[in-house]
Amino acid sequence: MDSFTQIALGIAVAEICAGKKLKNKTFLYGSILGTIPDLDVVVGLFLDPVNAVLIHRGISHSLFLFLFLSPILGWIISKIEKNKINFLQASNMAFWCLLTHVLLDMFTSWGTQILWPLDYRFALKTIFVVDPLYTIPLVIALIMVWKTKDTVLRKKYITKGLFISSFYLLLSCFIKLYALSQFEKALNRQGIQYSEIIVKPTAFNTILWNANVAKPDSYLLADYSLFDSQPITFTAYNKNKALESKLNGNSDFKKLKKASEGWYIISQKNKFLYFNDLRFGLLNDNPENPQFAFSYKFIATESELKAIEVPKSKRDGKRLLIKIANRIKGN
Repeated sequence: MDSFTQIALGIAVAEICAGKKLKNKTFLYGSILGTIPDLDVVVGLFLDPVNAVLIHRGISHSLFLFLFLSPILGWIISKIEKNKINFLQASNMAFWCLLTHVLLDMFTSWGTQILWPLDYRFALKTIFVVDPLYTIPLVIALIMVWKTKDTVLRKKYITKGLFISSFYLLLSCFIKLYALSQFEKALNRQGIQYSEIIVKPTAFNTILWNANVAKPDSYLLADYSLFDSQPITFTAYNKNKALESKLNGNSDFKKLKKASEGWYIISQKNKFLYFNDLRFGLLNDNPENPQFAFSYKFIATESELKAIEVPKSKRDGKRLLIKIANRIKGN
């Protein structure tokens, strides 16, 4: 999830674990602990774009790292806040702030390597990385907590905030299952044979959903709004296996292929090859000239082709948001 939401969640968990001991200092420690797993983004600034993608939500989101790191952080906090919180209490707070960060990330499309060093990323794909309906209840609860010193009221406020946001997270799972069933029914009605399907929400909501459907030579992309009244239509995008063969053996291609979990298309424009990650949707859905939200352009160097991320403009984001806002209303 976005940094602001993770900070809010970190404070909320710190308040549950140690609000009685630390009072409003839970805002400081919760903010720090809720941010620590995302420091891999800072490390990524010193790496090339492809390696930065590979390490994101890797070891920094690992349960094994948290088991090692929590006692260290707990010891530091207990020394700073001596006579207020002991080592075990501080370690417990640190562990749960770190773990809940990762558990929330698991509900997004990118997923996490919570069992690192295993390569597998756990991604439930039920919520977008920014969703106000999850964040707002936490923020309101934290405002109420900040304004009161009564420990009973503080716990009541923060428990309610966590309950509402967690209920929304649970609800997103059921909404996804419903959306998945609608896509599967549409595929069956249209007699479409496929090998795999992934379904994920669009930006800032759990009403409009995207589906990627794998076939031998193409991917079918479609969207579905809970307010739709017309049948789902699927648009085919060729896998371009001939273009892909030009990148066989390329190190950046291998890494991107792994990062995308196999959901990608190779395209060519102005003699340049592009790696397009399908998991995060399209900025436009023109089958002849699609523009994907995450693309990498291969540039020739002295040794081999190197991939650089294609920058996105504010105009692209604005156009996408307008498209989503209109599509949410139904077809």
